[in-house]
Amino acid sequence: MTYVLKMERKHMSAFALYQTLSTDLPTPAKKPSLQVPTKKKKKKQNGVADSKVNTAKSQIKSVKKKMRKKALKPAQGEESLQGITEQKEECVNGDGEALDTLLSDLAKVNNSRERASKLFQWLISPIPAKSFFRDTWEKKPIVVQRNSPDYYKGLFSTAEFDRMLREEDVQYGVNLDVTSYTNGKRQTHNPPGRALPFTVWDFYESGCSIRLLNPQAFSSTVWNVLSILQEQFGSMAGANVYLTPPGTQGFAPHYDDIEAFVVQLEGKKHWRVYNPRTMDEVLPVLSSPNYDQADIGDPIMEVVLEAGDLLYFPRGFIHQGDCLPDAHSLHITISSYQKNSWGDLLQKLVPAALEVAMEEDVEFRQGLPLDYLTYMGVQNSDKDDPRRTKFLSRIESLMKKLPNYAPVDAAVDQKARDFLHDCLPPMLTPEEMASSVQGAPTRWEHGQVMDVGAQINSKTQVRVLRAGCARLCSDGEAVHLYYTIDNSRVYHKEELKSVEIKPEHTDAIEFLIHSYPKFVTVESLPCDAAEDRVALAELLFEKGIIHTAEPL
Repeated sequence: MTYVLKMERKHMSAFALYQTLSTDLPTPAKKPSLQVPTKKKKKKQNGVADSKVNTAKSQIKSVKKKMRKKALKPAQGEESLQGITEQKEECVNGDGEALDTLLSDLAKVNNSRERASKLFQWLISPIPAKSFFRDTWEKKPIVVQRNSPDYYKGLFSTAEFDRMLREEDVQYGVNLDVTSYTNGKRQTHNPPGRALPFTVWDFYESGCSIRLLNPQAFSSTVWNVLSILQEQFGSMAGANVYLTPPGTQGFAPHYDDIEAFVVQLEGKKHWRVYNPRTMDEVLPVLSSPNYDQADIGDPIMEVVLEAGDLLYFPRGFIHQGDCLPDAHSLHITISSYQKNSWGDLLQKLVPAALEVAMEEDVEFRQGLPLDYLTYMGVQNSDKDDPRRTKFLSRIESLMKKLPNYAPVDAAVDQKARDFLHDCLPPMLTPEEMASSVQGAPTRWEHGQVMDVGAQINSKTQVRVLRAGCARLCSDGEAVHLYYTIDNSRVYHKEELKSVEIKPEHTDAIEFLIHSYPKFVTVESLPCDAAEDRVALAELLFEKGIIHTAEPL
């Protein structure tokens, strides 16, 4: 097929160009709301799509920009706000503490759990964390309007986003989505390849929203915040950044499978939040498809978020946000608690319990009745047969016995391994860096290796790097210590790392983990021999799992 691009005496935006080519480009897959795994690049389809994009781009460069498409009309204007559960607070200069100062102060806090608690309290201030988890968490949406535009200043900005486009390898569909929602239709406009400022800002000027899928991979501040908060939640903390032009909407109404904290960074955005439509959609396992406006009823909350404000809603609450005509919007959604329910734990526990029961209890191994197929099953479900009653009673009896064989701790350890794999690596404080293997002074200087072989001895004081950075687990055959220090900032880019621990050293590992945040001397580790204590400490130090009270 011959491709001809008709040139006019006006600039053709990237958005318009994409629409011309969209029939030849592969349909983009829906992206998850959290951190996104590295994906392989799609193969060219006989080179057609790539050649068309390159041809069009070269032709676009030769045309002077004389006009832009008008921004898409807003989905709804600013209206009276009704039914809002809110907390209002008058703040001055971000409550008197800039984020960089707060993070610097938190770095001096000796306990990483306390550090996480303090950061979360800052996120939702002035709501006390205790009352939030008691009254609001997983129950209802809430909004905090602070009248303090600089409260979240320093977390992320449009200027930081522009820097990323220029300096980082940001890929369409992997790290960034271009979206629009107009006339009830949600579309994704991702061309192939790297997202560069020339095209991204052209999409934005044409009324498209920009979604950055894993800002923690590019922003050290977002990485730092999320790596701290994940200890508060005991579950992966992820984030997406959304940049929306004035008078537009980028996404259709939908609900998510995560707990969402919408942090307004710049401009303002008009939000509508709706109750779950049925009990089946309360705390759902999966995110919803896109809804039509007629499917969702009336909002229970309608609010305009301005810079410094916060909106929280639980998974299952339908929501949509649109920009008012007079301002753009930049917000970051911090999310957690994906697949972290009792049911998710039981999915690991029940099969394991059944396996143990069949090994240890003959009742679970006894054969089914010879004729059970004649009265059980859907085709027989309406039968009034006493054999059905007896069969169901036997099932109930076996199910009641199942908890006696449930390896609960082993199932929790499986969940813990999943969590550790999901985790971001810790962003080390200056003190942690100086006293761990990452900051060891060993180097090449003046033609020779310097400061090599720093010795750990029995008097050295050590502790695990962070409260949640390592976990001791057994698979029934061997004991491993899993750790997050070598994780990637890109979701699941690396396999979870572990080191096998000798059975005689497990007590020492447990002692180290339970002693946190206290430092303990190497000689206090419960090992049989002094050389074993030192060797174990050296191994853990080399893996980055422990650090010393003073630099070696």
